[in-house]
Amino acid sequence: MLTATTPTQSKAARRLRRRSGTHALLFLAPFFVLFISFTIAPVAYSGFLSLFTEKTSGLGFGGATKAFVGPANYLRAIQDAGFLSGFLNIAMYCLLYIPVMIGSALVIALLLDSAAARAKSFFRLTFYLPNIVPGLIAAIIWMYLYTPGISPLVDVFETTGATWDLGSQMAALFSLSNLAIWLHTGYNVILFYAALQAVPEDILEAATVDGAGAVRIALAIKARMISGAVTVATLFTVVGAMQLFAEPLLLKSLSRAIDGGWTPNMFIFQTAFDRHDFGYAAATSLMFAVLIGGLSWAVTKLGSKVNS
Repeated sequence: MLTATTPTQSKAARRLRRRSGTHALLFLAPFFVLFISFTIAPVAYSGFLSLFTEKTSGLGFGGATKAFVGPANYLRAIQDAGFLSGFLNIAMYCLLYIPVMIGSALVIALLLDSAAARAKSFFRLTFYLPNIVPGLIAAIIWMYLYTPGISPLVDVFETTGATWDLGSQMAALFSLSNLAIWLHTGYNVILFYAALQAVPEDILEAATVDGAGAVRIALAIKARMISGAVTVATLFTVVGAMQLFAEPLLLKSLSRAIDGGWTPNMFIFQTAFDRHDFGYAAATSLMFAVLIGGLSWAVTKLGSKVNS
């Protein structure tokens, strides 16, 4: 039986909705204040700054003045070989680092998920432990391990008659890739292992009844059924690799192949704080941010398609 709503009840309901909306805004206000202050405002200021450049008058005794240049900084970045070469270095780094790291993580996760595995909790913790080390600290640790004369690993390597030199481009890439593999493999082991726990047992039992061995089940069934997790992990790793900064910045002191603009982030840092060209640094940082944002959007879309 339906009852009619009286005007008094309608007014009370509207007051209640207004009060609920006010309370929600009060709870959300701190987030919006921080988001606007530390994200929107800096991006807007960078956009403003990217339209200007600093010019020195006379012999430099008159100080520097800002001059409006419009999109000139963006056009300059598109043609700057120093800025674009950082993307090539990142691409080479990804080709070395990601297949080894993802492949190792997948193999370890499959081994941990096998029926013959023992002490699974211990090994999961052991593999994950390097991931809790901050990237900066990990780079300092590996700086010591890469330094001839004080590193026990280099001493053992040189006892074989080989030489250790970080001066070449490939040696620098291998060194950075090794650092990243040590640091991030354990995280993906846990990610893939969690995905393997969702594989239906009836499928595995049916494969066993059909005569499939453990290796075939792992490669033909388990690995394929978690392909969505592997794909998303790979794409997010690419996005993270694009932002490489602290590790090559520290290893730069050991390798002459790594210069101040070896990655896009390092180039932006050098442009702003070594060359004091803040307008050009703002333009390149915004272009880089748009690229990272577009790549992240593509990762999200592709991940949703893979998992659907």
